[in-house]
Amino acid sequence: MISISASTLVAIFSILIGIFMIGFWSYAVIADIIPTEEKPWTITFHLFSEFSTSILLIISGVGQWLNMDWARYLSLLALGMLLYIVIYSPGYYIQKNNLPKGIMFIILILVTVTAIIALLR
Repeated sequence: MISISASTLVAIFSILIGIFMIGFWSYAVIADIIPTEEKPWTITFHLFSEFSTSILLIISGVGQWLNMDWARYLSLLALGMLLYIVIYSPGYYIQKNNLPKGIMFIILILVTVTAIIALLR
């Protein structure tokens, strides 16, 4: 039986979510599907938070994977940033009657909280 540590699972989760976030938001920017006219400062800061969270998730995930001492602390920061984003997101999608995406974000909340708890042990 293969045994994977909680730290390794958190690393994999962080790297995958970070890559997905960069891909999703890069596509959204390139495809020009982000409504920037109505609230340009809100969107600018939102994009900054999404990209900085994804970069920190990837860096901390790689650090966790390589058992770097600093990675646990950076991981807690990055996962905390992710938790804020995923707590904010379900309401947006549920209000737009997109229940599947709302449920997806609720699941991400649970997985992110589990990852944070795993690092705190």
